[in-house]
Amino acid sequence: MAKSKKKSALLPDLHPDLFPLVDVARNLYWAWNAEFQALFTTVAPPAWKRTAHNPIKMLKGLGRRRQAQLVADVKFMAAMRRCRHALRSYLRAKTWYQEKYGRRLKGKIAYFSMEYGLCEALPIYAGGLGVLAGDHLKSASDLGIPLVGVGIFWKQGYTRQLLDANGRQVDRFQTLNPEDTPLREITGPSGRPLRIKLPVGPDALTVRGWQLDVGRIPLILLDTDLAVNRPRDRQMTRRLYSGDRDTRIRQEILLGVGGWRFLRAMGLPIAVCHLNEGHAAFVALERIAERIRTEGASFAQARRCVAATNVFTTHTPVPAGNETFEVDLLDKYMGRYTRLMKIDKRAFINLGRVQAGNEREPFGMTPLACRTSDRRNGVSALHGAVARSMWKELWPKRKLENVPIGSVTNGIHLRTWLHPKMAALLDEYLPKGWEERQDQPRVWQAAKRIPDAELWALHQELKAELVEFVREKVRQQLRRNRASVVQLNRVDSILDPDALTIGFARRFAPYKRAALVFDNAARFARLLNHTRRPVQIIFAGKAHPADAEGKALVQKVARLAASPRFRERVVFLEDYEMEIARHLVAGVDVWLNTPRKPQEASGTSGMKPTLHGGLNLSILDGWWPEGFDGKNGWAIGTGQDHNGSRAHDKRDATELYRILERQVVPLYYERTAAGLPRRWIARMKHSIATIPAVFNSHRQVKEYWSKYYLPTLRKA
Repeated sequence: MAKSKKKSALLPDLHPDLFPLVDVARNLYWAWNAEFQALFTTVAPPAWKRTAHNPIKMLKGLGRRRQAQLVADVKFMAAMRRCRHALRSYLRAKTWYQEKYGRRLKGKIAYFSMEYGLCEALPIYAGGLGVLAGDHLKSASDLGIPLVGVGIFWKQGYTRQLLDANGRQVDRFQTLNPEDTPLREITGPSGRPLRIKLPVGPDALTVRGWQLDVGRIPLILLDTDLAVNRPRDRQMTRRLYSGDRDTRIRQEILLGVGGWRFLRAMGLPIAVCHLNEGHAAFVALERIAERIRTEGASFAQARRCVAATNVFTTHTPVPAGNETFEVDLLDKYMGRYTRLMKIDKRAFINLGRVQAGNEREPFGMTPLACRTSDRRNGVSALHGAVARSMWKELWPKRKLENVPIGSVTNGIHLRTWLHPKMAALLDEYLPKGWEERQDQPRVWQAAKRIPDAELWALHQELKAELVEFVREKVRQQLRRNRASVVQLNRVDSILDPDALTIGFARRFAPYKRAALVFDNAARFARLLNHTRRPVQIIFAGKAHPADAEGKALVQKVARLAASPRFRERVVFLEDYEMEIARHLVAGVDVWLNTPRKPQEASGTSGMKPTLHGGLNLSILDGWWPEGFDGKNGWAIGTGQDHNGSRAHDKRDATELYRILERQVVPLYYERTAAGLPRRWIARMKHSIATIPAVFNSHRQVKEYWSKYYLPTLRKA
C-alpha cells in the first residue's frame, strides 16, 4: 500500500488510490444514479449483492488482492474518477430553485417523517409512507429546494419477513451498524459530537444525531442508543412501529420535540415545518412553547405564528388508522406543556380532540396537527375530499366544501424506479433534457414514436430478468426451509417469460384485499392455467408484526401459491423491499390494485410500472381516478364506494374476473404475424405518454413549493 497518502477514517484499510469510491459511497446520490451503481457492481459483484447493495459494507470487506486489481485496472480507475467528478458536478450545478429564486428567500423547510425509504441498504422504512418520503427528498435534491429531513435512526429497522414451510410470516430484526452505512455523527462548533437533552415526562434523555447526505439534502436521524441513557430509552430507537403505546408516544416526542431541538442546536434557520403524517405533530407544541418563552407571546399569538409556518400532510383515510393516545399517557409525558404554553389542562387536551370537551375521546395527533397547521393536504384529489369529510367537525361552522384541507397527489422519483435499459430507450426517443422537464406532459408524447418491435423486445427482456430473479429468490427460500430435491428442481418450471404476468406488491393490510383475486379459486385457476393463454401472478408484501389478520392473509396467499393448481402460476416473494419492487415494476405486464374504496389514500406502487409500459388494473381509488383515461389501463368497477360487506367483495371480484377474461387476456394474446401484440403495445405507449408526466415527485415537490412552502418563505 502507498504510504504517502493519509488513511481513510471510515475505511483505514482501503488503498489510497481508491478513496474516490468513499466519496461516492458517502452521498446517497448513488442510489438513483445507474452509472454509480454499475461502478459498485464492478468492485465486487457477489459482495455488492450479499450486502444488499451497501457500498460502505462492501468496501470494508474488500481484500488487498482485489484492491490491487482495481488500482491496476485503467478502465475502472477512469470510471471511478468520472463518477466522483459527476457527483461534484451535481452538487455544484445550478438548480431549478436557484434559477427561479436565487438567494432572495431565507430559511429552510424542515421535513419531518417517521420513516424514509431511500435504498434497501438502509432499511429504516416500513412501506409506502417511507418510500414517498425518500422520493420527496430525492426530488428536493434534484430541484435544489432548501430542505432538511428529520427522522429517526432505527437500528433494527422494520421487520424482515421470512416465510416458514407453512407460509407463516416469521418476523426477524437485523441490527444496522452505523459504521457500515454512509451516516456520520453530527458534531457541534467545538468538533465534539453534538448532544441534546430531551425531557420526556419525568426523565431526561440524551439524544445524538446522524447525518445522511441525500444528494444536496441533509437528512438528520435521531438516536437515543447511548450508554448514558437507561436501557428502555436506548431501545426506543431500535425498531420502527414496534412496541406498546408507551413506547410509541415517546418515539413521537423524540421525532417532533427532539427533532426541533436538534435543528435548533445545529443552528439551522428553519422557516417552514412539513409534517409528513401526524407522528411529528408534537413539534408544534414545542415551537409554541419556545415562542412564549423567548418572545413573551400569548398562547393564541404563538399558536397563530406556528400554524402559519406549519404544513401537515395526512395519509390515512381510515379514522382508526390515525394515531391517538389516552389522556393519562399524554399527561404523563407531555403534561409539562400546559405550564410551558400557559394554558390549562382542559385546553391542552382539546388541541387533540375533534370534539372539544368530549371526555371519552382520546388525544389525536391528526386533530393536533390540523389545529396547529394552516396548510393541510391529503395525498390525492379523492383523499383530499375524504379527509375533508373525516375532519369537518374541526371546523363546525364551515360547509364541507370549505373545510381547509387541500390535496397534493403523490408522485414517484423517476430515476430511482426507472430500469437503466428503459432509461436508455427513453433517452433515445424523448427530447433531449427530458428529465429536467419530466413534469411537462408534452415531453412524454414522444414515447409514442418508439418502434413497437423495439419496445416489445425490451419489455420481454425485462420480464425475463424478473423471472430469473424470482426463481432465485424462491430457491433461497426453499433451501432455508430445507425443501426436498424435487421441490428445488421444480423451481425452473415456475413462471413463463412469455405468459401474461400480473404483479401485486404492497403492505398486507386487510383493506388492500390481496386475496380478492382468489375469491373464486376454481375460476381463477382456469384463467391461469389456460393452455394457449396462460396467466401468472407474483405477490409480495409484509404484514405488521402485530397484525394477526394481515399475517393470516400472508399465509393464505402463500399457501395458495404452493398448492398444486397454482404452484407454477402463482409466487409469493418474501421480505418485500425496494430491490424486489424495482424488479417487479420493470418486468410485469399488469399491476393489480384492489383496495376497498375509499381506503387507499394514494398508493404510488402503480405509478412505477408505467415507466416501463406496465398497465394498471385497479379499483378507482387513490391516485387512479386521476390517472386513468380509459386507454392507459383498466378500472375495476365504476368508482363505487365499498361498504365493508362480503357482498361488495364479491361484486369487485366478479368485475375483476370479467375484465381479465374479456379484455386483458385476449388483448395481450392478440398477435400479428410477426408475433407483436400491436394493440397492447399501443396501450403501453399511451401509459408511458400519460402517467409519468403527472405522477412524478418533481411535480409533487414543485406543487408543495408553490402552494405551501413559498408563501411562507416569502414572509420570512
